[in-house]
Amino acid sequence: MPANQENHFYQRLQAAHQIPIGIIGPQRLVEQILRVIETFPSFEAVPRVFENAAEASKLAEQLASETEVLLLSDPLSHRKVKENPRVTVPAHYVPLTDAGLYKALFAAHQRGQLDRGISVDTLTETMVRRACRDLGMTDERWNVYDGPVYASPDKLIAFHQAGFESGGCSVVFTGQQAVAQRLEEKGIPSEWLLPSDQDIVVALERALLSTETRRSKESQIVVGMINVDHFERVAMQRSNEHEVQKLKLDIHRMVLDYVESLDGFLAHQGGDEYLFFTTRGIFERESGGYKTIPLAKDVNTTHGISLSIGIGFGRSASLAGTHARTAMRKAKEAGGNACFIVREDETLIGPLEMADPVREVLSFTDAELMKHAVDAGMTSAYLSRLLHNRAKYGQTDYKVHELASLLGITVRSAHRLLLQWIDHGLVAIAGMEKVPRGRPRQIFRFTCLDRTSSEAGNVPE
Repeated sequence: MPANQENHFYQRLQAAHQIPIGIIGPQRLVEQILRVIETFPSFEAVPRVFENAAEASKLAEQLASETEVLLLSDPLSHRKVKENPRVTVPAHYVPLTDAGLYKALFAAHQRGQLDRGISVDTLTETMVRRACRDLGMTDERWNVYDGPVYASPDKLIAFHQAGFESGGCSVVFTGQQAVAQRLEEKGIPSEWLLPSDQDIVVALERALLSTETRRSKESQIVVGMINVDHFERVAMQRSNEHEVQKLKLDIHRMVLDYVESLDGFLAHQGGDEYLFFTTRGIFERESGGYKTIPLAKDVNTTHGISLSIGIGFGRSASLAGTHARTAMRKAKEAGGNACFIVREDETLIGPLEMADPVREVLSFTDAELMKHAVDAGMTSAYLSRLLHNRAKYGQTDYKVHELASLLGITVRSAHRLLLQWIDHGLVAIAGMEKVPRGRPRQIFRFTCLDRTSSEAGNVPE
């Protein structure tokens, strides 16, 4: 852009008090984003349309000099842009949630295409299970691609085609337009999953947070601690010391690759513990808005090992480190294979999705509720286990013997604690369970866990 035109551009922009944002994607998605962005007066959209995701990198490079932030329509095009070192402005993408799956499932059901199950990519198994359950399709079989969301079209096509030809599915739901088109050409029924307007709103909000006006919080230091659960037990299963050393090196490489994706710094603390530093904005984007830790699934799939992870935010590196240690303690108290985040105001986020899928992707627990629970005799370890169970199984109701088993205490102690927690308003009696012999069993509901669920969603800044 010539100098006089560039000056005119920024003068016009300054007069309008708008932030230029580049919109890149297929025609249909760009039009949808432009419609939604009308509700964001802070943004001035600069749209670019591509036919193939491979074109995204070049378009982003062209827009980098005239925009402050980029919004890509999908994870694959976002990946292409991230690989281009000449694109220096923040780049975000519209995440695909299960909202688009509801519409696609209903349409396929109306057409009678669900007789042999479904094959899905881009979404997680948790999302697919929840959508099928909500629509009453509990008998449906599903095959979910568990690779990265930015997988190439060829890999996705091979995955879906194999499932269709083996009789494992009768319809495909894909997050990539090119995959849907090529599968249709092969005679395989497929549906292109589109993001909802709300998905786009969330992406635009995150893009806004990455602009200069919100950069102070985006550049906030994040300290993370990673611990390999029960490494000694895993090491004992190896045939010799050479195999143990190879395992350590492989785990170190995987952790290093993950921290590299965060543009972070990694320090091996010795043994089975790692410490890393990154910034809040990058961590938020790579974790899908504080929802998943892909490293945990990779390590578990490759070596059958689980991780405990603690993440700390803070207004200083010292405070962030203190919060990371607190979060790690909660992950260990939950039994491992868990990740918690403690923010600068001591708010607790978690557990995040790790190696195993969780039903509630995000639990949000404020510091005041945590303090109230501790004052009522609910130790940090008890609260961590209850939160972990709530996220993993969606359970808030317990019988006394179930609670005793979960917390590792006697039934008598569980009775005493329940009475104490009822007095403090943390627990309520939800009902009675009839048994063939003896008195009916009381069912206790942790109302404090219901409150954390109702507050789950977009993490407030």
